Amino acid sequence: MTLSLASQITRIPRIFDQDRARDALALVPDAPAEVRDLVAGAAACAPYLLSLLEKESAWLGQAVEDPAKAVQAVIEGAAALPYSEVGDGLRRGKRRLALMTALCDLGGAWSLEQVTGALTDYADAACGAALRAGLAPQIARGKLPGMSEDDLADAGGMVVLAMGKMGARELNYSSDIDLICLFDETRFEVDDFHAARTAFVRATRAMSGTLSDLTGAGYVFRTDLRLRPDPAVTPVCMAMEAAERYYESLGRTWERAAYIKARPCAGDLDAGARFIKTLRPFIWRRHLDFAAIQDAHDMRLAIREHKGLGGPITLPGHNMKLGRGGIREIEFFTQTRQLIAGGRDPELRGRGTCANLEILAQKNWIPTEVAQSLTDHYRAHRTVEHRLQMVRDAQTHDLPQSKEGFARLAAMMDLEVPDLEADLHRRLSDVHETTEGFFAGTQSKAKATGEAHRFDMQVLDRWHSYPAFRSERGAEIFERLKPDLLARLAHAAKPDEALLAFDGFLERLPAGVQLFSLLNANPQLADLLIDVVSTSPALAKHLSRNAAVFDAVIGGDFFSDWPGEAGLREALSTVLAQEPSYEAQLDGTRRWAREWHFRIGVHLLRGLTNAETAGLQYADLARAVLGALWPVVTDEFATRYGAPPGRGAVLLGMGSLGAGRLNATSDLDLLVIYDPLDQDASEGKRSLPSRTYYARLTQAMITAMTAPMSQGKLYEIDMRLRPSGNQGPVATSLASFESYQKTQAWVWEHLALTRASVVAGPEALGADVDLMCAQVLALSSPQEKVVAEVADMRDRIAASKAVAGPWDAKIGPGRLQDIELFAQSGALIAGRAAHRILDGIEAALAKGLIDDAGAQTLRRAYDACWQLQCAGKLLSPDALDTGALGQAGAAFLARALGCDTLDEVEAQMEQKCTAAAAVITAALAGPEGVA
Repeated sequence: MTLSLASQITRIPRIFDQDRARDALALVPDAPAEVRDLVAGAAACAPYLLSLLEKESAWLGQAVEDPAKAVQAVIEGAAALPYSEVGDGLRRGKRRLALMTALCDLGGAWSLEQVTGALTDYADAACGAALRAGLAPQIARGKLPGMSEDDLADAGGMVVLAMGKMGARELNYSSDIDLICLFDETRFEVDDFHAARTAFVRATRAMSGTLSDLTGAGYVFRTDLRLRPDPAVTPVCMAMEAAERYYESLGRTWERAAYIKARPCAGDLDAGARFIKTLRPFIWRRHLDFAAIQDAHDMRLAIREHKGLGGPITLPGHNMKLGRGGIREIEFFTQTRQLIAGGRDPELRGRGTCANLEILAQKNWIPTEVAQSLTDHYRAHRTVEHRLQMVRDAQTHDLPQSKEGFARLAAMMDLEVPDLEADLHRRLSDVHETTEGFFAGTQSKAKATGEAHRFDMQVLDRWHSYPAFRSERGAEIFERLKPDLLARLAHAAKPDEALLAFDGFLERLPAGVQLFSLLNANPQLADLLIDVVSTSPALAKHLSRNAAVFDAVIGGDFFSDWPGEAGLREALSTVLAQEPSYEAQLDGTRRWAREWHFRIGVHLLRGLTNAETAGLQYADLARAVLGALWPVVTDEFATRYGAPPGRGAVLLGMGSLGAGRLNATSDLDLLVIYDPLDQDASEGKRSLPSRTYYARLTQAMITAMTAPMSQGKLYEIDMRLRPSGNQGPVATSLASFESYQKTQAWVWEHLALTRASVVAGPEALGADVDLMCAQVLALSSPQEKVVAEVADMRDRIAASKAVAGPWDAKIGPGRLQDIELFAQSGALIAGRAAHRILDGIEAALAKGLIDDAGAQTLRRAYDACWQLQCAGKLLSPDALDTGALGQAGAAFLARALGCDTLDEVEAQMEQKCTAAAAVITAALAGPEGVA
């Protein structure tokens, strides 16, 4: 659809200089009336636009019929210019583009994004044309080893990265363009490297000259190459490997921010995209990078000081870009939020300012009203900036110093001067207030009641000897935090006890900058931190080593509804798909799982869930990890040994994993069952016999789960429940497993099978394994035999495993293991699975092993033991020592079991477990069950 300029005009600049208006009208005698009015107003306000009109009025006469088409023709024409005509041709194109974009902007025909997009598209095309023109002589003279004219299509491996506003497709009307020029050194032999670099350097200088040299025909774009690494000592075109090494070792926060907008714009675009991809770990940190706030704040202050832009907002001469409340404030605000969270969320890695503000609001990183307000101010600021630059094609951002200058600007915007000044002051003030509050921070203070608590100064004085304070910056941030933290500690039930717990956390913390920055930006986290370290030594130790788990509290769905196993598996699969390598996937799984594990613990600690719910959630998490990671390990293994023979393999969860109920420190009981069908070996680079293939695949999965990588371990794996125990193969074929279970398995192995369930692997094979397990359990299991075997097992367990004390929830008569063993016997006698222990108790009741009162006794005891086990493992991974618990930990443990004191808990546990033991003893006393 053709849209003429006349049909799109929504506003007209007022006449500022009548003589220029008359001169302009004489140049467009045949234009539509609306266009003539627009041209007159534009030229009357801007001498530069009149000069363009004098040169390009003939072209404009046709172009106004379809401005978008005319501009696109100019852009496409740049690429078709003969090398000998590139200089003049690009300057002519720039004149035409500048004239049409100005008229469309001033006339309200195009949005800000259309104007900046057209300017950027032409800059891309001009860079490409100038680069090819600069490279062509180097290739023709044989200066670029191994390259011919055909290689000009991708510039022989050289790429131009557009940075800043050009990278974001936000070029202003009279913008410099910031470029970084690199070349792919892998396309050249080692002996040819220096010759290639020399040729690319010459081509880069030629390109820059073509674009920026001022001739009788004007210039194309002022070009700045100083954003490259260490520009004082490096060549204008660098090898990608050298640039990558620089950013990995010396890159600074401002360079990270610059690369948010980086985009390959000319030359070898694929090589440029690969280079930017390699920089992702540098640009986007895996943790929430709140330290970037201070870096950005320091940059803002440094710019203000260097440019002399401090002080209150006064309009005459105010810099709309770098001054208070200006464009850069909005850009810094947006980019800093991106740097904080973009490592965790790829959707926050966009280049455009307005688009990113919208996404930040959608992701709840900033309030919607803030995003809308800053977007509106940004567009208004850029509009003013464009008009300032249109006057004389000057790269200026300063508001006029004179009344005449403000009158001209008001005329360009069709406003009265007082209205313009009021609007500018309001917008600048609003932007400054919004962004300054963000960068300065809003450190809250705990409410003081009565006299301040006097803490042990010896504890406070030793903090600065800890590793977390070795960094000067970390120590500086903590000093700002310290008063607030001490005030919060003072309000603990036992302040001195809380201080010692916090001291232990700080002592183990290996580095402090990121955590202290996070607390500084999110002071509400301090209460959670103090609560955790005061209550749970185990969680505190975990936190000191993995402080990045706090990221989940700030940047994730920490307090939203539990997603369930399926939701977790889908989320982890998405994470794994984004990781660049197998090792990164394993580390990424550890990082992801650690955050969810922390969430479960905190919810239980704070009473948001109970032990029953936490047990299910720990199991959901473990099963999701297995379900998402198993295909990743299988695919990686297949790259060397071929696809799995036959139907593949499944992971059969046993014990608490199969039952779907784990605690904070549970290991995972697993079996691997495979079905090779009739396939004897895999088909890959290195073929393996099917049995060997699945044995090694199982070992690969065990390593993936248990290897102590940079992010630690995932889970400990226990495979002792496989046929023949530790003496048997780690992976068993379906046929062998079925035969073993039906002909050779011991009663205890059938007891274990009552809680088995497939947790990962091909669905069809998993269904067959579940069906086979059900068939095995359905086989006749004489009650007398099962009862006798279980009674004997119970005696042997009692003889070999001593009770650790009254706080041992697992081992001992009437406790978890004892009740679970009995419940499994009820399920086995009933000939069915019973993943839930309560179902096994119901089966025992149905078979007459116990009566209703006995069943109720076992349920109460099992529930109490589970609560003690789940809460206790959150407090300590080792045997629970209640004497070592602080007041907060003791209160949590008592609360978890519905008691007021630990003495009450101990008495309750003793009574319930003794009663449960009596029920089980009676049930196993003879073939009739109940004594």
